[in-house]
Amino acid sequence: MNHLYNLVRGRMPDLAKPAIEPPAGRVISYGELDAMAARFAGALVARGVVPGDRVLVQVEKSAEAIALYLGTVRAGAIFLPLNTAYTLAEVEYFVGDAEPKLIVADPARAEPVGLLAARYGAEIETLDEHGRGSLADLAAAQPPLFADVERGPDDLAAILYTSGTTGRSKGAMLSHDNLTSNALALAALWRFGPDDVLIHALPIFHTHGLFVATNVSLLTAGTMLFLPKFDADEILRLMPRATSMMGVPTFYVRLVEHPGLTREATKHVRLFVSGSAPLLAETHRTFEAMTGHAILERYGMTETNMNTSNPYDGDRIPGTVGFPLPGVELRVVDQESGAPVAAGEIGMIEVKGPNVFKGYWRMPDKTAEDVRPDGFFITGDLGVIDARGYVSIVGRGKDLVITGGYNVYPKEVEDEIDQIPGVAESAVIGLPHPDFGEGVTAVVVRAKGASVDEAAIHGALEGRLARFKQPKKVIFVDALPRNTMGKVQKKALRDTYATLYEPKTA
Repeated sequence: MNHLYNLVRGRMPDLAKPAIEPPAGRVISYGELDAMAARFAGALVARGVVPGDRVLVQVEKSAEAIALYLGTVRAGAIFLPLNTAYTLAEVEYFVGDAEPKLIVADPARAEPVGLLAARYGAEIETLDEHGRGSLADLAAAQPPLFADVERGPDDLAAILYTSGTTGRSKGAMLSHDNLTSNALALAALWRFGPDDVLIHALPIFHTHGLFVATNVSLLTAGTMLFLPKFDADEILRLMPRATSMMGVPTFYVRLVEHPGLTREATKHVRLFVSGSAPLLAETHRTFEAMTGHAILERYGMTETNMNTSNPYDGDRIPGTVGFPLPGVELRVVDQESGAPVAAGEIGMIEVKGPNVFKGYWRMPDKTAEDVRPDGFFITGDLGVIDARGYVSIVGRGKDLVITGGYNVYPKEVEDEIDQIPGVAESAVIGLPHPDFGEGVTAVVVRAKGASVDEAAIHGALEGRLARFKQPKKVIFVDALPRNTMGKVQKKALRDTYATLYEPKTA
């Protein structure tokens, strides 16, 4: 039986219960979602999709897009969602690498994507933000019942490409068991059930919006208030109906700036979750002071789904990502030797469990490089485990700054800078330096109306950080570059300011 969808169907409530509620338009019940998924599965089969084929999808968020995801796994195919911001040139890389049988695109891009599909021997259909398009038309002609293709726990359900910010983007192969085991663990840990109403304002081409928010809600027979994008006014309007919200740090930064965020406005919500990028401790504290709610941070990545979570009951400590999920093993090791480090020491985070992917698509050498013989995946994240067992992420291994032979962990410096009055946020990077190898460099966003300058930053850090950790230079910008999930793109900063310390010629 189809492993992922079998669990969804087995947990469906009264079929008349709302599954997806868009801000405008028709509410989709569980019965209707089941029928829609069946029709999309039938449409895929009608287009020649067979088990194991890749279905590449670059469409706007809609209930029909969710039904297409479910229909793809019911047909035994592999769902491959792409960021809607990717250009045609970027899409061509994914098409050439994944060799999909079918590409589903926005109708506005049908012509250029159609030419691209023809070049690689793929078929093309369309689907827009309203759930209309050629694929929807084909699906409407299919019966509302579909005999699901049998899939096992280790069969692939999806391929998600890494963001590619540090080199060639890699396709993480995710099995039915990777997705279901993780969603069930999160649902139990976070106490999700049929009475939950989730504010869903995340994109659905990413692990957070698709495999965490959507899968958790569907596998517990909840209801999703399905917003096309983040809108603080709309979210606050919906909060009296909601029991939970999942978001990225930017959501919470915008909410604490909104005058409507109060204890009264949030009193019906039992859980706010943040992930996909680090949440500033100051945002965590401000949100709790304004609402009485401590945001629950967790830690995951494309290759592993979720690895850790702060507790539902117990202390949710700002700056930490909590404990390993049930069934997930986590260790912190020395980057060079691979030997475990002592408690409280910084090292590379490695994880093992049913959540860990099956490898990189058509990249066996890279898979062997990143997955140890004992099954632990090398995450690339530097972290530390404190005396209570809480995990904290210090930064990416690639972001480590080595200056004059000393290691500098950017987050330690960022935490100090972010506490300085007049600073909204910061990013610390290493740039080529003629004397030190790398120069510690701070890129700072001022708080609204603030006039803090470089001298003030240096003065505030004096006595708080060792001299070698202090920035050689401070650069002020209006905003830090981020990807769609809110992660600061440090590679973009390194590229922009790569020649900062080069000798100036006359």
